[in-house]
Amino acid sequence: MHIAVVHTTEYRYSGPVYLEPHTVRLRPREDATQRLLSFTLELDPAPAGRAEILDQDGNAVTHAWFAGTTNRLSVRAAFQLETLRTNPFDFLFLAGDRDVPVQYEEKLRVPLVPYLRAGHDPAVREFAQEIANAAGWKTMTFLTALNRRLFETTRHVVRHDGAPHPPARTLAEGEGSCRDTATLFCAACRAMGIAARFVSGYERDAALRPEGGDLHAWAEVYLQGGGWRGFDPSRGLAVADTHVAVAAASDPELAAPVTGTFRGDATSAMTYSIAMQAA
Repeated sequence: MHIAVVHTTEYRYSGPVYLEPHTVRLRPREDATQRLLSFTLELDPAPAGRAEILDQDGNAVTHAWFAGTTNRLSVRAAFQLETLRTNPFDFLFLAGDRDVPVQYEEKLRVPLVPYLRAGHDPAVREFAQEIANAAGWKTMTFLTALNRRLFETTRHVVRHDGAPHPPARTLAEGEGSCRDTATLFCAACRAMGIAARFVSGYERDAALRPEGGDLHAWAEVYLQGGGWRGFDPSRGLAVADTHVAVAAASDPELAAPVTGTFRGDATSAMTYSIAMQAA
């Protein structure tokens, strides 16, 4: 599937401010599941300097720093991309993958530590154990059941601002945004010894709504025979060619599209628009 996206974010300040260095994560990743055909990132005001780097999770990141004062900051990313994975289950389970908890090879456990670090909320652990028990402690049955349970029992809401809610809150309230359910999915997997990380990007249905597009979030789990595999609990499906991954990290803050601060006696307001075409 070919997908084209134009994503514009604008910050307006009530008075002149100094922009501190900003981090922009809007360049889609390039791997076996998606091929980036073109990408541009425009910043206004033009930065005094910028650096293109790979972060700790292999995400393509732009660091930008600025000179002087401004009343606004505009970030415009545009790209064309081809998604390649039509079958989300095109891999072979290795012996250590089949049962919960997953038995990762010793050489993998150190690099996977950030994605295995479980919280200590007993409600989330009990929730995950209940699903694992019903799934016969089989990994894929558990992942599919967890994905389906969150989709069927969590009322989806749109919340444009703010960090994901704590997993226990989303579980208790039975509602959340896509980033809330993705965070809860990760916490439930980690509680059962499955490495999981948060993913930020775009999804066809979320970006083609009449009221305008939006960013999307889901989760990925690491299986030795399949690598990182996506599950979208707000859609109830395994991730294939309708999703475009931009950034992934153990902590959602490390996958945020734009981060940065400003200095000055002013307030700020953000607006954004996402235009997406898929064929």
